[in-house]
Amino acid sequence: MFIDYAKIYVKAGDGGNGCVAFRREKYVPHGGPSGGDGGMGGNVVFTADRNLHTLIDFRYRKHYKAERGEHGRGKNQHGKNGADLIVRVPLGTVVRDTEGRFSVDLKRHGQQIIVARGGKGGRGNARFTTPKLQAPRFAERGDPGDECMLELELKLLADVGFIGFPNAGKSSLLSRISAARPKIAGYPFTTLNPELGVVQVGDRSFVAADLPGIIEGAHTGAGLGHRFLRHVERTRLLLLVVDTAGTEGRNPIEDVEIILRELKLYKEELAGRPLVVAANKMDLPEAVGNLSSLQQKFPELEIYPISAVTGSGVQTLLYAISGKLEEEVVEEETEPAEDMRVVTADRLQEKDFDITLLKDGVFLITGKGIERLVNRLDLNIPDALSYFQHMMRVIGIENALRSGGIKVGDTVRIDDFEFEWQE
Repeated sequence: MFIDYAKIYVKAGDGGNGCVAFRREKYVPHGGPSGGDGGMGGNVVFTADRNLHTLIDFRYRKHYKAERGEHGRGKNQHGKNGADLIVRVPLGTVVRDTEGRFSVDLKRHGQQIIVARGGKGGRGNARFTTPKLQAPRFAERGDPGDECMLELELKLLADVGFIGFPNAGKSSLLSRISAARPKIAGYPFTTLNPELGVVQVGDRSFVAADLPGIIEGAHTGAGLGHRFLRHVERTRLLLLVVDTAGTEGRNPIEDVEIILRELKLYKEELAGRPLVVAANKMDLPEAVGNLSSLQQKFPELEIYPISAVTGSGVQTLLYAISGKLEEEVVEEETEPAEDMRVVTADRLQEKDFDITLLKDGVFLITGKGIERLVNRLDLNIPDALSYFQHMMRVIGIENALRSGGIKVGDTVRIDDFEFEWQE
């Protein structure tokens, strides 16, 4: 089954909590706080794999969660970092955050992206020892891992894309020139899913894709619409297969005009993509006159008369395609193939904060750094509260509140935590 779209939820591992512990042993001089740090949570990493060809796995599994970090332990033992979750996707998969924070195209084998970063582990109480606080009785909680909804969209990577109206003979042509076995029948139907085949021409080869049949209005989503045109974007050369005999009562000239128009309306650059026309079904008598009309109407196009049923003219067409592919210069990618990572803005500038005066003397403090600090500490513990007050001074929040006119008895709110201001 060919699946080219999926929507999934991913969650990176949470960081492990720091440990509160004290050590006193016979041969350990001084002893003291010995709580270890929590481990880092695992990342969720997407990697492109040339051995996959469909997103079918994501149809049955919608949630992906990386391993959390272990909690710290006594004797200064740090928790183990959580393992990264590696999610494999086919080449040509676009990984897009539903909130629009990033969109990455995985085109090459081994290319990677971190879509969700694991949370940092909390520090154990041994980290907070100072000359004034020699026995801290608090530690930090680990940070939660990132989570997000992702859209996965597969756009096939092929050298040649077969396009045309339903029943023009695209599947028959692919089955003749490759080992692919798409559905072929003696009654009208259209291919619903792309089919790939490797074509050998002399000492060269290329990958051909039989794409779902196009109809008028496809650029607006009519019929298979965007599902068809999505895959056309990735092909280096387009092979327009035309029912020259008009067996379905269609006009070959109108078919070519409609398809060229649909490509241009969907994306302007497709109109300039190298294109070859295969005038199919030349084994039927009606095709001879229509071929002459096609050649007169479109003198700028390369038109090759063929019959997918008998094989007439097919070899000439294949050599023409192979030659045009050799002429194409593939632009080199600039990013490294093995690692292309996205860092979201959430973890940047954590020391920045904003203070907003709400009604009734409530001062709201917002900022990633200060909110993270509040969530990491258990402020019911006196030592943790003292550390929090110290950090308020270090960051500059205390002076900013005084400059903002705060008075004794006013309320300060940070995320879900509130306290009354006292000098």
